[in-house]
Amino acid sequence: MGTSQQAKRKRSLSVRDAEATKAQILDAAEQEFAIAGFSAARTETIAAQTGVTKTMIYYYFENKEALYQEVLNRAFIKPIDEIVQLNLEQLPPQAALESLTQLFLQQMSKNPNIASILFLEAIQNRGKYYPKQSIEQLYGKLIAILEQGIAQGVFRPLEPRHTAVNIVGTCVFYLAAHENIKHLWAGKRMLSKAMLQEHAQESLNFVLAGVRADVNVN
Repeated sequence: MGTSQQAKRKRSLSVRDAEATKAQILDAAEQEFAIAGFSAARTETIAAQTGVTKTMIYYYFENKEALYQEVLNRAFIKPIDEIVQLNLEQLPPQAALESLTQLFLQQMSKNPNIASILFLEAIQNRGKYYPKQSIEQLYGKLIAILEQGIAQGVFRPLEPRHTAVNIVGTCVFYLAAHENIKHLWAGKRMLSKAMLQEHAQESLNFVLAGVRADVNVN
């Protein structure tokens, strides 16, 4: 192997090692922020979980705030991209609402830490670091679907913004509060595949029954 090829290989390995270390730090930071939130999270704990030093963490991330923002961005970028790719505008309102709700439930179930981090973000930081793109790409799409369904008579008369918030709450509260409500299901693992599937199906049924015009809610 020539000198130039060896140098390229070393650079490639170095990049991969750096990416792996950064991902490991983000994984540990996500777990810590889900437990303690931004205010109480400790970089010492994150370092201990990853086996790196605090200095190494600050090599990749300028400070705890930058690390926290990167965790939030990483948690939201892929889910939001997946929602955009659904092309919901091409679907009838009920089918669009069902598709968006199902995907959102799947995303939240894959990573329950997101729900916990967002609840703590609201309590501790009053939404200072909340990813603003989710307002447009999640709530905005929900509101548009609801408005279209109301206009077509598919959905009953609703206030779209409140309803969008209630739909999201239905999907995420179980995940954020599972340690509190586990006493309702004694002996069950709240985040097991079976329980998450049950939660997702019940949530979807609840959402659809709540908005459809052909369901009597009086």
